[in-house]
Amino acid sequence: MADAIPEKPALEGLEQKWGDRWESQGSYLFDRAAATRENIFSIDTPPPTASGSLHIGHVFSYTHTDVVARYQRMIGKKVFYPIGWDDNGLPTERRVQNYYGVRCDPTLPYEADFVPPFEGGDNKSSKAADQKPISRRNFVELCEKLTLEDETQFEDLWRKLGLSVDWTQTYRTIAPESQAVAQRAFLRNLARGEAYQADAPTLWDVTFRTAVAQAELEDKEQPGAYHRLAFHGTAGDIHIETTRPELLPACVALVAHPDDERYQALFGTTVRTPLFDVEVPVVAHHLAQKDKGSGIAMICTFGDLTDVIWWRELDLPNRTIMGRDGRIISEAPAAIESEAGQAAYAQLAGKTVFSAKQTVVELLRESGEMVGDPKPITHPVKFFEKGDKPLEIVSTRQWYISNGGRDERLRERLVALGQDIDWHPEFMQVRYDNWVNGLNGDWLISRQRFFGVPIPVWYPLDGDGNPVFDSPIVPTEAQLPVDPSSDAAPGFDETQRNQPGGFVGELDVMDTWATSSLTPQLAGGWESDPELFDLVFPYDLRPQGQDIIRTWLFSTALRSLLEHDGVAPWKHAAISGFIVDPDRKKMSKSKGNVVTPAGMLDDHGSDAVRYWAASSRLGTDAAFDPQNPKQIKIGRRLAIKVLNAAKFAYSYELPSGDFTVANPIDVDMLAVLDRVVANATKAFDEYDHARALESTEQFFWTFCDDYLELVKERAYGSSTAEGQASAVLALREAIDVMLRLLAPFLPFATEEVWSWTHDDSIHTAAWPIASGTTTPSGVLSAVGEALIGIRRAKTDAKASQKTPVTSAVITAPAATIALLEQAADDLKAVGRIETLTLVEGDEFAVTDIVLEEVAE
Repeated sequence: MADAIPEKPALEGLEQKWGDRWESQGSYLFDRAAATRENIFSIDTPPPTASGSLHIGHVFSYTHTDVVARYQRMIGKKVFYPIGWDDNGLPTERRVQNYYGVRCDPTLPYEADFVPPFEGGDNKSSKAADQKPISRRNFVELCEKLTLEDETQFEDLWRKLGLSVDWTQTYRTIAPESQAVAQRAFLRNLARGEAYQADAPTLWDVTFRTAVAQAELEDKEQPGAYHRLAFHGTAGDIHIETTRPELLPACVALVAHPDDERYQALFGTTVRTPLFDVEVPVVAHHLAQKDKGSGIAMICTFGDLTDVIWWRELDLPNRTIMGRDGRIISEAPAAIESEAGQAAYAQLAGKTVFSAKQTVVELLRESGEMVGDPKPITHPVKFFEKGDKPLEIVSTRQWYISNGGRDERLRERLVALGQDIDWHPEFMQVRYDNWVNGLNGDWLISRQRFFGVPIPVWYPLDGDGNPVFDSPIVPTEAQLPVDPSSDAAPGFDETQRNQPGGFVGELDVMDTWATSSLTPQLAGGWESDPELFDLVFPYDLRPQGQDIIRTWLFSTALRSLLEHDGVAPWKHAAISGFIVDPDRKKMSKSKGNVVTPAGMLDDHGSDAVRYWAASSRLGTDAAFDPQNPKQIKIGRRLAIKVLNAAKFAYSYELPSGDFTVANPIDVDMLAVLDRVVANATKAFDEYDHARALESTEQFFWTFCDDYLELVKERAYGSSTAEGQASAVLALREAIDVMLRLLAPFLPFATEEVWSWTHDDSIHTAAWPIASGTTTPSGVLSAVGEALIGIRRAKTDAKASQKTPVTSAVITAPAATIALLEQAADDLKAVGRIETLTLVEGDEFAVTDIVLEEVAE
């Protein structure tokens, strides 16, 4: 039964009312029994990181996805709209450390009834020294506990926002099923030769003590200084400028551009380093910058990524001096042979980068090998995107997956795969192409962390107890998931762990993107439900933010190319812009300018917040001022108007008898609406939800401000039965269509109104179809313009709009006069005009208006 029309419709309480009813009715469940490959619309939804709270950017981009899902459902598609939680990785670990006051020490035994020092993290120290060390298993249990709490809060907020996801289709990236999928994909990469391990220079975060991939880098402007140092050659000193004098002991060469005439004679010769007196060659390479400093630079192993390229391409020795803790290692490079050099190095051993730099500068000043004073500069420095200290480069053994960074053929295939995807907006494809073409190394997937998917390998130990890394032991796919740190290697038992002739388990876990890159497989039941996977893959849509094109989108494309014979994982990629603050700065937790959405939803209502989000086109940044959320207020006003306009339209009884919409202004209004339906449908099909909203909203306000006013007297029965019936039928038809056009954007208000006259949900009702058979005559537009003129005349006369008009003259071109004549009675009724005269003229104008004198 349809719901009764309330006396005073209101937005308050609609989220709870309709959220509960949608859940109980299963309104958004994926109808698998009726699904075919042709009628499915599948969405690879971003799994938000479960580490704290959602922010306004999440509401922004997830609303963009939801309006598409709702539209596709209404046009008859069986929408596969799952959601997951990305609950493993560094953000979760850091949150658990601070929330419970603990840190992981994998050498400690498991404590069965462990109780953390505290819960909540308020006003507690986040320094590792102040946190209680606990076993890996205890730490992982706390991670799982806290992420489950976060995910419950996230789900509540998503439901309040009105996301029409299928809550029976959820996954967690740390769940056993997800671990099995990630490990299976890794084992297949390994079997095909796409996964490998290597000792190599590795970007290293000294705070988290873990390797960092290229996709996780962030440049931050930092203060520094150029130090001018003298290297000693047979023909005299050669001066270089460096910001990292502390790396002098790691210097392996000087490099200049091959076309730099200043250093042509030096190529092929050697020089000796200041302080440490090590002989190093002078080499040429095109990456050297002639206009930077003195044009000649020292190559150290390793100061930055360019050093790594030079080291690799010029086949230079490795003299790593940086430890994983960010301190200078105790053992000097073998190349430092002089007593003075060894003595200088001894003063650096064990020191942090900062202290070592101070010491080297003092020694250089004393030796006279630093020319002048350091020159202060500000320059970009590489950071882990979640870290707070500059990255170092150390040599470590890590696991990699080929990604095209060292394979031109694979890189070309990835670029071609990007061309198989329809990008919205189109220019976002350039960002993908630039990332692929700019890769300078393979994908480093191993992380020295604790809460993540274990890398599923063990290593045999030789007779002396040394790992044989070149012969890893792997499980069968049927044994997955496995944890090599606690599960015995196949063919061994636990007593043989760490024993000569036995085995040792890999302790590293996978980069979180190594699991998140498999969201199509996780959500679609890649191995567990192959029939479902064949239905939904390739997905129709990948919606996401522009900042993770280089991570989530690229890595998913790579895994699909490697695992699914070069097939793109989705047909469309919809890329949202950023939310920026009033100063046009991107909102982020690290900048401290994030707005959490719960209060906004409470204060303004979900429909209002959704309207704000949907008003922005894909790829376009949106400014948000929490102190003055103008667009949200406009959205709330629209939602309230939907309730009130519908109540007004439904206040007229449907006529009994065989009547049709015949009045010219009614016919024209519906013809204009038919065109709006066509425009909105086309916009949705082109992934331009903002244009669909704009065209619908523009018509809706014209309908409310002009049409309702024009026909209300006729609808009340002040004219013929045919005229009244035409008005009421047109009102009902227009409201019915507009509700469906607005339903993806304002799901709560439109569902509420729909329930007054329908037994089904508007969100499973059919999307309106444009007939395209009627062309607007222009009556509504002409009468609307006349109505504006009459209202303005009354305002200018400082009279109420209800003031009767004794007479009014409207001049207009002949074609406009003909249109006004068709609606003259409605115009007279709304304007309270006794005598209306239409006069042909060159310009449209309301003239000679005489207001009736009202007794004071």
